[in-house]
Amino acid sequence: MALSKAAEDPGTLTFEATVDEGGDAVVLSETYFYPEGGGQPADRGTIGGLEVLDVQTVDGSVVHHVESTIEEGDLVEARIDPEFRRYCMRAHTASHVLYGAGRRVMDDLGYGGFGITPEKVRVDFETSTDVDDVTLVELERLVNRCVWDSREVTWERLPREEALGREDVAFNAKTEEGIAGETVRVVEVDGWDAAACGGTHVSNTRELGPVTLLSRSNPGEGLTRIEFAVGRPGVERRVTEKEAALGAAGALGTNVQELTDAVERLADEREEAIAERDDLRARVLDARLVELAGDAFERDGHTWAAGVVDTDANVLSERVRDLPDGVDVLVGVTEDARLAVGTTGEVDAGDVVEELTDAFGGGGGGSPTAAQAGGLDADGEEIVSFLRDG
Repeated sequence: MALSKAAEDPGTLTFEATVDEGGDAVVLSETYFYPEGGGQPADRGTIGGLEVLDVQTVDGSVVHHVESTIEEGDLVEARIDPEFRRYCMRAHTASHVLYGAGRRVMDDLGYGGFGITPEKVRVDFETSTDVDDVTLVELERLVNRCVWDSREVTWERLPREEALGREDVAFNAKTEEGIAGETVRVVEVDGWDAAACGGTHVSNTRELGPVTLLSRSNPGEGLTRIEFAVGRPGVERRVTEKEAALGAAGALGTNVQELTDAVERLADEREEAIAERDDLRARVLDARLVELAGDAFERDGHTWAAGVVDTDANVLSERVRDLPDGVDVLVGVTEDARLAVGTTGEVDAGDVVEELTDAFGGGGGGSPTAAQAGGLDADGEEIVSFLRDG
């Protein structure tokens, strides 16, 4: 029962082996396929020309699930997909470099989880640090500086107690399966990071290429998840972000370096414009309500004012509370037949809403002095005429 040699010799991508157990779940006399584990997916490739669908460790043996069957005792050639292996090596090493960057900017740091997909990689940090945008940018800067520094990446097996006794070695207890044995495999990025790990890695950080941080989230209490991309997905993300930044800078008549200041100025101007707009709308609405009061009518012994008002129903429901002088009941109806009712209390606003919804459908309610309704099957002028004629 041979264990995988992938982690110790990740450069071997083609080998021959004897089939110890045949069928469609194949065990080989030796293997360089990486079985799924520790957050890293299984290698892809072929055995005897058959596609490898999955690789798992079962009862101490590496089991290769293939698309058909292979006879026990056959001598077979195995080929590991070089592109996917290389991607996983880069992704896994990049996660260690990211953790090393985290050591430099985060407090109370610990591993909370890890995982590689073809599109991105996630690392869950246990930390008390609030990872904001500034921190995220600094992490990306540090990671890519480590790549540029071309730091050597090495791995060795250490006695378990020695590894556990080293304060600089990070342990991912949620995914690392090998820390209970007599030895622990420790992967070190020279002068940057050391961690217990059974995955495949590059031999120098310069092999990673650009690392692009994508997002952060909080998957659980005390955890910060950071997702990043390496290889093509990372490059494509950078191109997309650069295009967006250049486009935004062009639209604002500035350059990328001055984009933040330009956006902040635009945001301030927008807030001022919104405030000015809302003030103008309020004045127009007040003038319209005064106009309605000037065309008041008597109904059931009280003075009513009603009309169609071009405004938002929520705004209207607030404004009808301030009744014009001499008006006991004010009914405002929007163009989409939502209405608001304000009264002095002598007429129950909820009763007015009930009368109108009984006549035109819809629903609503409120207090004795303020109520609203929506969904009426009539236009505003019909509702006003109903009140005047009633």
